[in-house]
Amino acid sequence: MLRRPVSAAPRTAASLVALAAALLALSACGPGPEVSVSPSAEAPPSPDSTAPAAPELLPDGTAEDNLPVFTSVSESVWATDQRGVGRAYIDALIAAGFDRADMQVTQDVSTVGNTAESLLFSVRWGDDECLVGQVGPSIGQVVTAVMPQLAEGRCLVGTTRPIDW
Repeated sequence: MLRRPVSAAPRTAASLVALAAALLALSACGPGPEVSVSPSAEAPPSPDSTAPAAPELLPDGTAEDNLPVFTSVSESVWATDQRGVGRAYIDALIAAGFDRADMQVTQDVSTVGNTAESLLFSVRWGDDECLVGQVGPSIGQVVTAVMPQLAEGRCLVGTTRPIDW
């Protein structure tokens, strides 16, 4: 007659259960840790309080100081269905505190009526620099930079759209 080998798994499981029961019984016999509830205990921070603060416009700062807010505003527009509309970028930058009189934007539509593959917008900063943004299907993301001003205080080359709204 052949005997079936006895598996060690049931014995091991039984040993672990016995060990856990013994530890539980021993811990109930000894003094337990003192638990005190402090009324001044701090609550864990809410998820909103750990989020980094949105960058803010620094009117007395440099173009480089204000690049983070320019980029943030541009990315917020890019994330909407208005991503290819120049006016949306200009309006959002104005709402963030940038001066409309210092802005330029290229056309949304090509000369043959197609959506522009690339859209540029800018804010002149001081006498020497510009905050420049570029977006569009050919770019695939928001690209921003601080660039030197061109002649006559312009930031963008070529014909730009009037900001007359």
